Amino acid sequence: MTLLLPGADGTLRRYTPRTTPAVAAPESAVPLASRTVLSAAHVVADAYADVSPDSPAAVDWDATLAFRRHLWSHGLGVAEAMDTAQRGMGLDWAGAAELIRRSAAEARAVGGHIACGVGTDQLTAAASLAEVRGAYEEQLALVESTGAQAILMASRALAATARGPEDYLEVYGHLLRQAAEPVILHWLGPMFDPALEGYWGSADLDAATETFLDVIATHPDKVDGIKVSLLDADREIALRRRLPDGVRCYTGDDFNYPELIAGDERGFSHALLGIFDPLGPLAAQAVRILDTGDVKGFRELLDPTVELSRHLFQTPTRFYKTGVVFLAWLAGHQDHFAMVGGHQSARSLPHLTRAYELADSLGLFPDPALAASRMAALLNVYGVAQ
Repeated sequence: MTLLLPGADGTLRRYTPRTTPAVAAPESAVPLASRTVLSAAHVVADAYADVSPDSPAAVDWDATLAFRRHLWSHGLGVAEAMDTAQRGMGLDWAGAAELIRRSAAEARAVGGHIACGVGTDQLTAAASLAEVRGAYEEQLALVESTGAQAILMASRALAATARGPEDYLEVYGHLLRQAAEPVILHWLGPMFDPALEGYWGSADLDAATETFLDVIATHPDKVDGIKVSLLDADREIALRRRLPDGVRCYTGDDFNYPELIAGDERGFSHALLGIFDPLGPLAAQAVRILDTGDVKGFRELLDPTVELSRHLFQTPTRFYKTGVVFLAWLAGHQDHFAMVGGHQSARSLPHLTRAYELADSLGLFPDPALAASRMAALLNVYGVAQ
């Protein structure tokens, strides 16, 4: 079977899909040893729901939870209700709360590792600092009640309300003092969400880093780790070298993750990545190779995936979720290519075509023939007759 694929220049060319996947189904969910690895997971929309782009998200809960079981089956942890799950881009707080409750229950049932996003997205208008604190507290209480670990996400409301670094220190200090267990702090850069420009009280990243480190230094016993999503490997390395003992760095750098996870003579990053949604099985295999001390083998397996990741996360980066869900459909994890909020339309056909080609060349699809047939169906819808 060959496919006629459109390129970015408008030309059509023939492509022959591969016939075998790169990674076999796991025999058991053997935990990863040398690194803590969490995949931020997408949600599966209910394609039959009669909704508009402004409606609350209609979620296919069975398919959504099945995808989390897929990640756990490979030994990965799940980072739930993060931006990969379209928080603030189709999934509101009510939907996120239900997602957290259902996924945490599923994690308990199968013994899976789960951490859940805590934010302030129930605030839909301008808010005071007290209202921001209250919103964070409400979400933190829910996550802790499920037994999941909390990830304190960056807040659009706090970014809009804070007058300077002192307000970030006050809000985060308040939350860390009351957290029952150590949390993960998340620094999400404006390339992922433009509303987070100037987070930590300054658009100067050096100044923002100092405030971020001040928050951690004041309550190191309440901070399990930090997730850094700035797409700047040198900055992440410099930051992780300044962390207090016992505080981990979870890379959120979808451009440079192999080198950051591999590390250097002075340390390494764990991982909490959106790209590990489509890369889950291959990423788990790579980390198991790293568990044996084989850094070269780890890099040889994971380095070739960076081209796909950089493609999915290209500007405007916040629409990377479209490519993630597209690949989940091609891989057979869901029966349709529909997204909450209608975001399946956020990337062009040439972009999706290139994502298919890169993923297929990596052997990411458990059933390459299914992926090819679904790709052909999409191309036919767009008028590229196969």
